[in-house]
Amino acid sequence: MFRQQAIRNIGRRYATAAQSASGPQARAAVPNYALFNERLAKARSTILENKPLTLAQKILYAHLHDVSSMTSAPVAGESYLKLSPDRVAMQDASAQMAILQFMLSGMAQTAVPTSIHCDHLVEAYEGADADVARSWQTSSEIYEFLQAASQKYGIAFWRPGSGIIHQLVLENYAAPGTLMLGTDSHTPNAGGLGMLAIGVGGADAVDAMAAIPWELKAPRVMGVHLRGKLSAWASPKDVILALAGKLSVRGGTGFVVEYFGDGVDSLSCTGMATICNMGAEVGATTSVFPYGPSMARYLRATQRAGIADAADSQRAAYLSADAQVAADPARYYDEVVEIDLATLEPGYNGPFTPDLHTPRSQMASAVEREGWTDQVSAALIGSCTNSSYQDLSRAASLARQAAERGLRVAEGTEFLVSPGSEQVRATMERDGIQAAFEAIGATVLANACGPCIGQWNRDGARPPSREHNSIVSSFNRNFRARNDGNPNTLNFLASPDMVLAAALSGRLSFDPATDALRDANGNEFRLQPPTGAELPADGYAAGRAEYRPLLDHQPDQQIPIAATSTRLQPLAAFAPWDGREFANTRVLVTVQGKCTTDHISAAGKWLKYKGHLENLARNTLIGAANAAMDGAVNRVRNAVPGLQPAEGTIPDVATAYKAAGVPWLVIADYNYGEGSAREHAAMQPRFLGCNMVVARSFARIHETNLKKQGVLPLVFARPDQDYFLFASDPHELVVRTEGVAAISAADPVVTLVVDRVRDGATVETHRIECRHTMSADQIGWFKAGSALNLIASQQQTN
Repeated sequence: MFRQQAIRNIGRRYATAAQSASGPQARAAVPNYALFNERLAKARSTILENKPLTLAQKILYAHLHDVSSMTSAPVAGESYLKLSPDRVAMQDASAQMAILQFMLSGMAQTAVPTSIHCDHLVEAYEGADADVARSWQTSSEIYEFLQAASQKYGIAFWRPGSGIIHQLVLENYAAPGTLMLGTDSHTPNAGGLGMLAIGVGGADAVDAMAAIPWELKAPRVMGVHLRGKLSAWASPKDVILALAGKLSVRGGTGFVVEYFGDGVDSLSCTGMATICNMGAEVGATTSVFPYGPSMARYLRATQRAGIADAADSQRAAYLSADAQVAADPARYYDEVVEIDLATLEPGYNGPFTPDLHTPRSQMASAVEREGWTDQVSAALIGSCTNSSYQDLSRAASLARQAAERGLRVAEGTEFLVSPGSEQVRATMERDGIQAAFEAIGATVLANACGPCIGQWNRDGARPPSREHNSIVSSFNRNFRARNDGNPNTLNFLASPDMVLAAALSGRLSFDPATDALRDANGNEFRLQPPTGAELPADGYAAGRAEYRPLLDHQPDQQIPIAATSTRLQPLAAFAPWDGREFANTRVLVTVQGKCTTDHISAAGKWLKYKGHLENLARNTLIGAANAAMDGAVNRVRNAVPGLQPAEGTIPDVATAYKAAGVPWLVIADYNYGEGSAREHAAMQPRFLGCNMVVARSFARIHETNLKKQGVLPLVFARPDQDYFLFASDPHELVVRTEGVAAISAADPVVTLVVDRVRDGATVETHRIECRHTMSADQIGWFKAGSALNLIASQQQTN
């Protein structure tokens, strides 16, 4: 009964409810703004006591699952909101595990409009068409599985080569004032179109797909005040690069970043999407812009005039912050950051972290001071962050200046371009942008993620293994070894304009605003600032028909999983909690420093196992540095006497513990699990026997993913003190808990009782106070063994 009522409620969210609730969509329907306003008005008049609201708060409160069940206003950072998302989007790497979980939910079809986008499994190597064709050869089993699941459950299926998930969502599915969950950390890209779009793990997506209210800790709201207009060389990418430099990779944790001010209307819709996309790199829950003229222009240009017309009438009432907030932002935003667009300078962020910001004018001195390799071995434009028509047309204006003077990219520099979608690629080709890039030596890659996520076969262009080299990209993330597997490749993030300048000069230290290039005759010249069009004058080209979505709902479709497959494996339910305190738990590893989801569950060559948990578990924590072994990567001592290996890789020792029935935990540093939304980073440790992760702090998505999979995430009450107990010979420590047996949302305290054991005798004991952040519902997941177990049991009782 609960599930049937939830589906009926979902159907009311759109003006064309039958389309949105009963089958796959090529484009979003017009949102039911009347319903959103009705819900918001109810929340205002009851729990909110008519207080002024930010835009983010309006959208969240308009999506409360049942405001009538709430007795007081949510407390940011403490209360949990139960929300009803409007849409789910998944990319092919994360969709595999999400679909495997959804298959166990008992649902006949998805309860909300859902789409799958095949963008992660295409390896960049020879060029667009050849790379897509090869992906069909290497990943046909995965594509056929996802296509069959899409047909069975009424999901829109976008084939490999159609485009990157976030660009396709912006072009087709984003709608101002709606709420979407996406199984990718850069889902907030849609905030550039006024959508509250939040990156989650697959289990969270399954909640929405199965009509289960989705839980989110009530976020604080950070207002970023944009003033003025960007200078000639600056771009929207530089806004978020500078903000990341201000906030750090965890400065936005627990916040929705909301942009406001007169500078907003000077930005294009796709430029705002760039800013929201990379908001993930400051740890923000999501980012959002108020609805404005550039969004309306983009909606109309992408054949969604009906949404634009409806949104135009909602600009003041629903799709922007209340007037009182704009008049006194410091009073209503939890934090306010000021950015003057007119004085913003282009810059580079990196290497190895997306928050190390260097203004362009200081780059030459930084290269010399830090000893960075000045020569640029590769320059890469594209990815979901910067692959819009405006991005590419601006960069092409620089390419044309070079070509007119007989100049190509610098010798020794590879220049690669990744269009964001087939629509962008076709328009780029029609309007001469692709020709401009190819005239200076570019290779145009597939409409896919490619090098941004490590799907890059550099082959002959690759520097010798582990050689220090520098690349410049318009990507959003640059963790060590992420792009090409080489831990000594320095990736600097920049705007497409700066990437193009670096490609022509071949140097990190080159400043196009002040430095000169030499033309084919040896004469010096300076590049003029880039120019480009916000939208194509002749509209967007449709592109090739084979890259349009498959909208073919066949409820009786069988989903193929071969018993001998090494890439797909049906899921077995995790065991429920036994109701007792954890005991005799060993410390597998004390993680030192940055440990992203890339470190916990590597991508690259491992992407092919995303649907096979047992095989993927072989890469668990292989990028983690061990604080107890002087920072050695993927190396630990076995804590159990006589158990082999006595010392080995992290997954080898974890597998030995699993086989011997030895429970284990991970001790982690600050912001553990930052980066991608991949839930595999939680499922793999759980599969191998992990019962707890105790950290100095967590990244939001990963902490939730651990909860979803039945792993207990705890935070040290004294992170700057207690963490270090575990950095010295942790293989001697045996841990038991106090407080888990009676765990409750009302009492967050869990105590670790830690014995140091040598030669079979306890030589010291420590009591370490920790805290959990689980709500009552999340404790239900923990007790059931996982959120999926709880969903399945609920379906069996309905």
